[in-house]
Amino acid sequence: MRPAYPHPIIAREGWPFAAAALAAALAVGVAAGWGWSVPLWLVALFVLQFFRDPPREVPDDPRAVVAAADGRVVAVERARDPWLERDALKVSVFMNVFNVHSNRSPVDGRVQKRWHHAGRFINAALDKASTENERNAVWLRTRTGEDVTCVQVAGLVARRILCYVEEGAELRRGERYGFIRFGSRVDHYLPLDAEMKAALGERVRAAESVIARLAVHG
Repeated sequence: MRPAYPHPIIAREGWPFAAAALAAALAVGVAAGWGWSVPLWLVALFVLQFFRDPPREVPDDPRAVVAAADGRVVAVERARDPWLERDALKVSVFMNVFNVHSNRSPVDGRVQKRWHHAGRFINAALDKASTENERNAVWLRTRTGEDVTCVQVAGLVARRILCYVEEGAELRRGERYGFIRFGSRVDHYLPLDAEMKAALGERVRAAESVIARLAVHG
């Protein structure tokens, strides 16, 4: 097992929000009394828990495909990968506002291409969110030639998809590559011969939970 990456406990994407919430709570407490500031302290606590980014241990198995997001598995099925125009195995993970929202690479691989598609903001737990909502897709190719597509999907509340990699980037399994604010979904499209490990309704943790194992070729 190896750590996913070194980082602070609160994701850097949340620093401005956390600072603003804490400053507002402190200012109201000092100016008007601590009783009046209680609602703002609750808001600050929510912001801190939403942007928490705990360290994770990544499985050493080179064939393991790990979850790219924390949350509940809402789809395990054979589907059409609209980005690579192929039949694939699809695993979708829904993140509510209480899940960690950092996104991690599911495999060791090189970014072949990245797409962004503007769209709607319907409930990300619904299947149609995969084709109708705003989304960002990353196509990864492993060293042994398997293609994995990882798609960040905005949700009903989520209005901001962040992706920090471009074509040609090398990612390690479990490495942080993006973030979504606030409640959303990640779709994984895997080769048809992958061995599925994820189960519908299962709770998974990004970088740690193995959702599938890639087949051995050659």
